[in-house]
Amino acid sequence: MILMASWNPFWQTVAGTLFTWGVTALGAAAVFLQRNPSRRMHDGMLGFAAGVMIAASYWSLLAPAIAMSENLGRWSFFPPLVGFLLGGVFLRVADRLLPHQHPAVAMPEGLHTHWRRSVLLVTAITLHNIPEGLAVGVAFGAAAAGESGYSFASALALAIGIGIQNLPEGVAVSVPLRGTGISRRRAFFWGQLSGMVEPVSGLLGLLAVTLVKPLLPYALGFAAGAMIYVVVEDAIPESQGNGNTDVATLGAMLGFALMMTLDVALG
Repeated sequence: MILMASWNPFWQTVAGTLFTWGVTALGAAAVFLQRNPSRRMHDGMLGFAAGVMIAASYWSLLAPAIAMSENLGRWSFFPPLVGFLLGGVFLRVADRLLPHQHPAVAMPEGLHTHWRRSVLLVTAITLHNIPEGLAVGVAFGAAAAGESGYSFASALALAIGIGIQNLPEGVAVSVPLRGTGISRRRAFFWGQLSGMVEPVSGLLGLLAVTLVKPLLPYALGFAAGAMIYVVVEDAIPESQGNGNTDVATLGAMLGFALMMTLDVALG
């Protein structure tokens, strides 16, 4: 951690997003187990991921964005609010246009296509990984800018939290892919590939806030809005739709508590 703190923000973002991608690959490796995770465990893990993302959206993104806008006085909420809403709009438009299919949904979404179900499953998770990578890149950019006390430790806590919640996301794509009849190796390959977008979107987020510093509070809000959209539109409904409501809810509470602890303790 001490060594990484001395790195250029570019390499910090690369390392942080490679970590989140690596944990996605670790989750995807569940396809090699003799027995797939039970539906009960899967729902608990999805709930956990949702809790982490909700906590990260506030402590790691929205609260710092408001602090960065304190010079606006009573209007300090405005930049993160605009960014937050734009993040949700971005995911909504992407959902409408990009062909994809969630594991728990029978019909594909987005524009009509003849893509195979396996490709649609990967596309769905890849789409939802974009705001996570973006959040990490923006966080390291904010730490480098030294805005309102936003620190490297805060950005690192966010990367760790997002990495942890990527574990069930890797499982959520590789196991259903295996269910379509493809080999374990191919299911793992496509499952881990869904996390590749995180280093790309992370560097784009870093580039944006580095080139245009006033964008920082908007970018933090944007990442938060996109992540909350993913939680409400996908993670929570899928975790609650199989009769494992209590397990999924407890998972969400644990995920929220862990991310809150990471951010406050490290940040």
